[in-house]
Amino acid sequence: MIMSGMESIKPQMQEWTKRMLAELQNCVICPHQCGANRLNGPGGYCRTDAALPVSAVVLHQGEEPVLQGKNGVCNVFFAHCNLQCKFCQNHQISDNKSNIETIKYSIELLLNEILMHVDKGAHAVGFVSPSHVLPQVKVLINALKVLRKDVIIIYNTNAYDKATELAALEGLVDIWLPDLKYMDKQLGKELSGVSDYPEIAQLAIREMFRQKGTTLLLDSEGFAVSGLIIRHLVLPSRIQNSLDVLQFLCDDLSPRVWVSLMSQYFPTYRLKSHPEFGRKLRNDEYKLVLDYMESLGMHRGWQQAMDSPETYLPDFQNDSPFS
Repeated sequence: MIMSGMESIKPQMQEWTKRMLAELQNCVICPHQCGANRLNGPGGYCRTDAALPVSAVVLHQGEEPVLQGKNGVCNVFFAHCNLQCKFCQNHQISDNKSNIETIKYSIELLLNEILMHVDKGAHAVGFVSPSHVLPQVKVLINALKVLRKDVIIIYNTNAYDKATELAALEGLVDIWLPDLKYMDKQLGKELSGVSDYPEIAQLAIREMFRQKGTTLLLDSEGFAVSGLIIRHLVLPSRIQNSLDVLQFLCDDLSPRVWVSLMSQYFPTYRLKSHPEFGRKLRNDEYKLVLDYMESLGMHRGWQQAMDSPETYLPDFQNDSPFS
């Protein structure tokens, strides 16, 4: 039944694929603007080609309560990334030099697997770290919007995205789920390898806000169907960065924007011996940020328990990374 559904959109798939190939031939899809010809093999900053490097397609229950639905979100975890964050909890797959096994999917194969999860009860599909594979993801989203009109599309991104590319997704993405990592350029350079993160991410999130505003639409069961939720991970020893992130959101967007304030920082192998980042977040550090958020009148969103670092450590060498 799924494959016959794909057959019905064959002409559209051909047109979407044609556009995808044109973008990959001279790839400037993300802020790195490498210009790599990814049709000739792995290239550019992300070291990926025209195939989709997928590390896992799973029903995931670890999202904010309004996102996961009764059966979880069908999350597609892509390998490689257009940032190389030293603290990334998905470092097994996000490292562009990683040798962990990934499946090179065709568009049709991945679409078929996603649809199987949707037919099993996933109400939403989340694309996790999609910035470097956006040409392929656009084909998937367009197809899903035709084949399963009621499925919710979640764009789960590090926000190192070109605002113009996000504008082209208006009407296709239902829920924007970006990180806002830094207001501190030097911190972005030290921990993620890019010195322009603040200005790039601000433009990206302003575009998402333009599309969705402060309204988080819920269905009759209390699950989100449209909106913007901004995640921020509080880093140890860098509380001022978090305060500046919240100040930006309050002043530049609105104190009514939805924020997920995360405490789940865990020092990966890259940072274990670092004098500042080689430890977990302390209670008093997280409380300082929560109190500041409260003082700004920002009351919409979620906070995490302080045992979160142990809860959110996936192992992508297992068939079920989060179990």
